[in-house]
Amino acid sequence: MKKSLKLSIIIIPCALILSFFAFTGLRFAKITMAESATTLSQEENTALKNQLKSIYSDKYSNLKSLPYNLSKTELDIQAKAAILIDTSNGCILYEKNADEIIPPASMTKLFSMYVVFEDVMSGKLAFDQEIDLPPEAWACNAPPHSSLMFLGKGHHVTVDELLKGTSISSGNDAAYALAYATSGSMDNFIDRMNSLADRFGLNETHFVEASGYSELNSTTARQMADFARRYINFYPDAIEKYHSIQSFTYPKKENMADGDIYKAQDWSAGLPEHITMGITQQNTNPLLGKLDGVDGLKTGYIDESGYNLALTARRKGTRFLSVTMGGPGNNAREGNAGRVHDGKELMEWAFSTFKDYTNMKAVKSYFVRTSGAKTISVNLIPAYIPESLTVPFIYGNSVEESVENVRVLLNLPKKIDISANPGDILGKISFTLGDTVLESIPLVCDREIKKAGPLTRLADTIVWAIIGMKD
Repeated sequence: MKKSLKLSIIIIPCALILSFFAFTGLRFAKITMAESATTLSQEENTALKNQLKSIYSDKYSNLKSLPYNLSKTELDIQAKAAILIDTSNGCILYEKNADEIIPPASMTKLFSMYVVFEDVMSGKLAFDQEIDLPPEAWACNAPPHSSLMFLGKGHHVTVDELLKGTSISSGNDAAYALAYATSGSMDNFIDRMNSLADRFGLNETHFVEASGYSELNSTTARQMADFARRYINFYPDAIEKYHSIQSFTYPKKENMADGDIYKAQDWSAGLPEHITMGITQQNTNPLLGKLDGVDGLKTGYIDESGYNLALTARRKGTRFLSVTMGGPGNNAREGNAGRVHDGKELMEWAFSTFKDYTNMKAVKSYFVRTSGAKTISVNLIPAYIPESLTVPFIYGNSVEESVENVRVLLNLPKKIDISANPGDILGKISFTLGDTVLESIPLVCDREIKKAGPLTRLADTIVWAIIGMKD
């Protein structure tokens, strides 16, 4: 009996020690051989994404402040309200009275065109589809002093031609034709335009008709820029297809109503129902073809708004967009002079001061092992992923040299030995230019990390000591 007891006293501890070392060996194999964390469920992924969007809501918004401080720049802007953004990431570079409510005038037509694009993309319409023109869309029935495409009774016209007439000629008749073609009535079309504004959270933007003629349409420079960025990014082909064209002639022979003869007309008594002569109009954008890189977007004018302009330009891969509203001028010549002055002031400053950095490969998920936890490994994911960085000219001899000298610093733990919850910050990715941090993106835990029992924690301490010696 005594001999058995003595053997038990020796064998049991040895067995326990051997079991512990076997367990430690198993932990070593699991930790060192792990190459990826287990995949999250769809519910876990969705919950994490919603959590990050809530915590970092400013980073997920369509327009946002620059992530670094920049000395305020005084620009000579004549318009009552203005804003300038980087369209790639939505960063605001300059603003002046950007939240003042002003009628958008014909910038309204961007919303009209967006609604039509949605119908084309969904298959409800086709660009080459011919549209029946109701009397409300005939040029002869347009309000006095309207911008017109010069639609006439019985014309054969396609969706594509109406979009060109809306964007290039700023035709109120074209906007009305599109409204009736897509929605059956102006009221139905306006409901869709207002629903669009609501969908994007543009609470100061409201429409009562589709062309911009009414002073009861309303928006702000900030919200128009917000929408214009979405418009450009959702429908990038619209720039080349509809907004960068220098001129537009309508009607052509093929547009004539059946039986009409293509000839000049006498309009001394007003516009006739049957328009039978081609009219060439220049794009209303006064900076198109005049300022390097300008390829859009839309002008607007009524007495109540002053001279408005949503302007966009692209140079060497970087695109900026400005909105100026309430521009001064007693006539079109003076108003366009103000648009040109403000557009040049904003765009030349932007392109000489900023450039996009687009190498965002480092902003990704990183696999990290744990120590003393119930789970072997986790992923650290970026809290948000910028489309690009707006790099300022604060280094070297040019803004291009500034971009070339952006550096990426990765702060990543070798192992995680603490408890953590989804969304907890455990690392970061920093983009720097000289001593300036341009952007610091948190790396957050993608799942809960629970502490293991004391035996596992002890085993992992040994495992990581061995790993440390190997390194």
